Amino acid sequence: MLQSSAESKRLSENSSDPLNALGAGVIEAILEHASCAPEVAHAARAAASMLEPRDIAVRARIRMRVVGAFLKEGLAESDLAGTLGYGYDDAARAHYESLLARIFGGERALARFNFASGTHAILTTLSACTAPGETIVAAVGRPYDTLHYALTSAPGSLVEQGIGYAEVALDAHGRFEPGALAEVLATTPARTIFVQRSRGYSSRPSISIAEIEELVHVVRSFSPNARVVVDNCYGEFVEEREPLEVGADAIAGSLIKNIGGGLAPAGGYVIGRKEIIERTATRLYAPGLRDALGSTLGFGRALLQGLFSAPALVDESLRGLDFAATLFSELGFHVEPLGGAQRTDTVQAITLGNPQALIAFARGLQRVLPVNARFTPEPGPVPGYVDPVIMSSGAFIAGSTAELSCDAPLRPPFAVYLQGGTLAEHVALGAIAAADAVVKGQKGEQR
Repeated sequence: MLQSSAESKRLSENSSDPLNALGAGVIEAILEHASCAPEVAHAARAAASMLEPRDIAVRARIRMRVVGAFLKEGLAESDLAGTLGYGYDDAARAHYESLLARIFGGERALARFNFASGTHAILTTLSACTAPGETIVAAVGRPYDTLHYALTSAPGSLVEQGIGYAEVALDAHGRFEPGALAEVLATTPARTIFVQRSRGYSSRPSISIAEIEELVHVVRSFSPNARVVVDNCYGEFVEEREPLEVGADAIAGSLIKNIGGGLAPAGGYVIGRKEIIERTATRLYAPGLRDALGSTLGFGRALLQGLFSAPALVDESLRGLDFAATLFSELGFHVEPLGGAQRTDTVQAITLGNPQALIAFARGLQRVLPVNARFTPEPGPVPGYVDPVIMSSGAFIAGSTAELSCDAPLRPPFAVYLQGGTLAEHVALGAIAAADAVVKGQKGEQR
């Protein structure tokens, strides 16, 4: 698809706007650093001609929500250092958690390095909210692999501890089905409703805030005392509203995804109703200790600065993922979501159709990552996953999916999940490098 000279000029002029789409001039600059097959370069130029800017007013309001929270917080330079040891009276932690509660609309927040991952934070919250003999209902289909394993079948899982578990099937298009949830709640005395906002390792669409609002309404109709807990990973700062604003009781996730702004070194968070935060702190630490412990270990400055920068990082990721979606669609692959479609997380699903293409994609992406570019990803076992998984990761913070990375379980339909990115241009370069590796691999198979 060739663009007109007038459209090329318009896109080139608009490319100076940091919230705009990746225009023709930007893609030409990126292609100078990408030695790729002619058909990939052609698809990249065509993708650039099709991209449209995202809603700048929405993105500005999300940024100003965070700026406004910092202005109200009254942070001082002396608050940044934090503490060591037990972490009593850690000013950096206190301000960080206060800011999280302000920004996301919760009564309280618990953000600690003691959470090893988003899965740890989510599972701790679900466990704190649900006693043995009570039931957790996964309202939007099966959770992602590691969480489902921890809930149902791992040694020491919540099911093994006597907690019930039920799933609500999605509709034929992978969408939340209010009627199916109502049917389950009519017969199941649910104590906790779990909602996974992002797609996980599934090509189904991620769940929008509007759908979460509808889901909460259904829950309140059948189980008014149930606690709605949302896995917010990859969703922070993508939409103008957040789950707590539409009636969820708690959100949980990782500090090294969107919320960390590429600077948080580790940790997880839970934000929501005071009673849930206190329960979760008790489960994390010990009865009676509540949330008084938890040193920031001198990383308070990184946590706070990362949070301040996080909406800008998400903007970069969204712009880059729009390009990646459009590029692979141009090359004939199924993508979810399409470029320019409404996004509700920072994950791009690309169905490649065979394991060789997954491996080629991961290796192509790895070659343009800022750390470990000289290494070659190989598929292998990962704790919590039944299938072998191949990953590309060259982040400054190990495991940080706020930085550009991809994961792909080697199972049908052989989809790869491209996620994050701190610079839109780098996401575009990564997509081009991955596409080139896939296309060249296909040619090799044909020979």
